[in-house]
Parts: sequence; C-alpha cells; structure tokens
Amino acid sequence: MNKTLGDWLGSQLDALHTQHLYKPLVEVQSPQGGSITVEGRRVINLASNNYLGLANHPRLKQAAIEAVERWGAGAGAVRTIIGTMEIHQELERRIAAFKHVEAAIVFQSGFTANAGTIPTIITKADAIISDELNHASIIDGCRLAGLPSDRRPVYKHRDMASLEDALQRCQGYEKRLIITDGVFSMDGDVAPLPDIVELAERYDAAVMVDDAHGSGVLGGGRGTAYHFGVHQRVDVQLGTLSKAVGVMGGYIAGSALLRDWLVQRARPFLFSTAHPPAVAGAILAALDLMETDPSFTERLWANTRHWQGGLRDMGFDLGVTETPITPIMTGSEEKALELQRRLMAEGVLALAVVFPTVPRGKARIRTMPNASHSVKELDEALQSLGRVGRSMGLIA
Repeated sequence: MNKTLGDWLGSQLDALHTQHLYKPLVEVQSPQGGSITVEGRRVINLASNNYLGLANHPRLKQAAIEAVERWGAGAGAVRTIIGTMEIHQELERRIAAFKHVEAAIVFQSGFTANAGTIPTIITKADAIISDELNHASIIDGCRLAGLPSDRRPVYKHRDMASLEDALQRCQGYEKRLIITDGVFSMDGDVAPLPDIVELAERYDAAVMVDDAHGSGVLGGGRGTAYHFGVHQRVDVQLGTLSKAVGVMGGYIAGSALLRDWLVQRARPFLFSTAHPPAVAGAILAALDLMETDPSFTERLWANTRHWQGGLRDMGFDLGVTETPITPIMTGSEEKALELQRRLMAEGVLALAVVFPTVPRGKARIRTMPNASHSVKELDEALQSLGRVGRSMGLIA
C-alpha cells in the first residue's frame, strides 16, 4: 500500500477508537432468529431488522431452492440487456399489486433505490424538500441530483410549519419534491403523512416516502402510506425487501410512467446485474405469507408491546418511538458502547448507534423486537438490561 495512504488510514482509524466511534463487524455463525450464535455461543438477537422473522423461514428457503433449480444461480446480465427473467417481472407485478399501485421496479437495495430514483426524476430546474432526519440514502440521493443548497431545503423534523415555509420559498421552481421517511429508523417515530400530502397538494408538490421500516410493519404490511390511507396520493413509495421481507433489495412503487422512466434512466438499475433468481423466488414466498397470514405482524406488535412495556416499567428512556424500533437512550457514545459490551457479556446482542449515524451526544442502544422472539427470550433480555442498566446508573 502507498505509505501516505496507509498513514492517513491508520490515523483516521486511531481517531475513531479514541472518540469511541469505532465499530467492529459482528460475525453471525447461525441463521437469523430470536437467538443466534455469535463468538461460538447463543445470544438473544435484538439487533436485526428481520421484523417478521422471515429471513430463515422454511417457505422462503424452499422457494429459493426451487428458483435456483429452475432459473439457475445468477441472472447473467443487467436488467436492460438480458438479465430480466420472467421471475423478475412476476416479482414486480406482485409488489405493485401488494402496494395497490400501478407498477413497481426492483433495485439491488433500498440505498440504490433512493440514490437512483431521486436524481433521475429531478432536474436542475427543480427543488427537493427533505426532513432533517431522513435516511443517509435520501441525503445522498439529493446530493446526486446536483442542486445548489437553496434548491434542496431541509425542514425541521415532522414540523409542518417548517415544511410549508420551505414550500413557499420553492414555488418558483418547475417541480417540487417532498421526501420523508415513513418510519424514522433511529428514533422509531412516524411521519405525519396526511398533513404532508395535504400541504403537497396545496402547493402542487410531489411526495416521496421512504418506507423501508414501515414495509411489513404498518398498514397490514403495506406500509405507512397505506396505514394512513394516502397511498393513492403519494407519488413515489420506496420499500425494502431486506428487512421485514427477510431477503434483499429495494423497490420503487408508483405509476406506470414512473417505472418506465426509471427503467430507461436510473443508473443503478441500468448498470447493476439483476438479482439472482433465488432472491426473487424467496421474496415471492414472503409476499405470499404476508398477504395470507396476519399472525406475523400480530406477533411483531405483541412482542413490541411486551418489550417496550418492560423497559418503560424499569425506567429506561425510549425516546419518541411509535414502532418496534426501540432506542435505549444513553447520550454518551462511551456509555452506549459500554452498555453494548456488558449486554453481550450477559448473552444479549444489542448494538450501539453513535455518530455519524446519530448526532453527537445522542447515542443509544437500538433494540429491535421481532416476530421470531419468544416471550421467554424477551424476558431474559429484560432481566439482563435491568441488571446492567442499574449498575451503569441508567435506571434507578
């Protein structure tokens, strides 16, 4: 390695260690579930986005195997050459029907869906108006659109007066696009979509909702827009296939015109090989389960109530969450990492979230109850958190 580059990398990593911001990768040695194997031992898994417990479901595994046997291991090309197989088209039709919209297009991830869609539907004559706590992929998508800062104002989190002020300042531009998370991934609160849609219609603006953490969780699994009954008034809906759906990928759902334009111009779609058939097959099986068996979301919410109720009874600060996303606020980055370390020693895997994912001084442990947890597992974890929380002075 070049010495100058190596010296720079080393100094940057040293700084992360000093500031308690360095996070090693966690190696999982088992399939996903309520409990998993890490470092050779069983730990209760409270770090996963596997909301419905589908990542290791036998129906999904069997569907993946059958897709490999029928279609092979890989798609062989990007979608716009010969990488579009019948199973990919079937998947997009099923997603559109599930979301109650005209059409859908699948990307390699939720991140690439945002990074590909936003600059593809925005021109230099437009403006983007974004919630200040939107996901990093939205922020990067807005930057890729190439607009100057005055054409991509940021409004205060969930503040409709601030949003209206930004809309008024952007009236002279050709198109105005409001972008918000449906469920905010670090705090677990929900965007006020009915109010956002009303303002958008008043000021002739389009609305895009990143529903990565609402998909499979709210609206019978169909997401935040469906939960509020405004899915026909939201122009662009993003969802992921890697959280509640349990596999991988992201999608954009909306009009047939939107899908057609993204097929023609969205760079991640144009220049990335299509998903392996096994991925598409497993997602189709997940959609079957989500459409026909409400017990997955029922268990998710029952476990969420049990988990959050236990934490609140002990006196933990859970912030403003309205969803299964359950932050345990520590404030200090050092305390968050120490809490993660002590919980791991007790057999509970819950990861610290620190800067730059959240602002400095707003560190937390982010816990994620899901449908695959047993009440026994959650109670074990609550007992561990009580012991550790008291010893660290986080609760009385």
